[in-house]
Amino acid sequence: MSLKNLLFGLILFTYSSLMSQCEQVFVSGRVEDTMNRDMFYNLMVINKTTGRGVFGQPNGFFSVYVRPEDKIALSTKGYPVYEFIAKADGDCQSHIYAIIERIPQEIEQVVVRPLKSLEQIKEERQALSQRETRLVTGINVLESPITALYQAFSKKEQSKRWIAEQQYKDDQRRVVKELLRLYVAFEIIDLPEDIFDDFITFLNIDENFIKTASEMELVLFIKDKYDHFKSLQRR
Repeated sequence: MSLKNLLFGLILFTYSSLMSQCEQVFVSGRVEDTMNRDMFYNLMVINKTTGRGVFGQPNGFFSVYVRPEDKIALSTKGYPVYEFIAKADGDCQSHIYAIIERIPQEIEQVVVRPLKSLEQIKEERQALSQRETRLVTGINVLESPITALYQAFSKKEQSKRWIAEQQYKDDQRRVVKELLRLYVAFEIIDLPEDIFDDFITFLNIDENFIKTASEMELVLFIKDKYDHFKSLQRR
């Protein structure tokens, strides 16, 4: 055997001996997102072989003792998991530099509604009026009895009146919703918009009160009803 081959075999044997002597591997390194210099407050170093884990540091650095050939995962919320096998060097250490990129996130569409002023809402309250459907009443019944009978029994006329009533109710609810949005913005009440309709039904507010009440009267009325509404929900 040549001297060169002998030296190569001796080096290989020595390296293998050192590797077999590493009962533990000191794994250290850093996680970095080159696109976003974020702090990794939730960095976890998970030993998937043993099922144990430790937290890394907010700056992305981490260190942990594992066994040779353990499977290690670096997990950070919003990023893909980075996995590797613990390989020991001659000093029973393993240095890892992990480059990760944030997972693209889909953001739900947000509808932004401009808040109306109290004066604008007041004008809308005062303008509430039910659409007329040309109903013959009073002395006009004597002057046009056929028309009166037609309106009383005609499905078409009844449908027109029903549609007008529903549109009037929708206008009322729309105005009250504008008020509620304003009260939520000014922290008078704390009501999610998805339950506005339930609260408006609970209010059962009088149509004349909507049109004629002062701002203070409306605030006190709705605040009192809101407190009652919330207490019923807690029960």
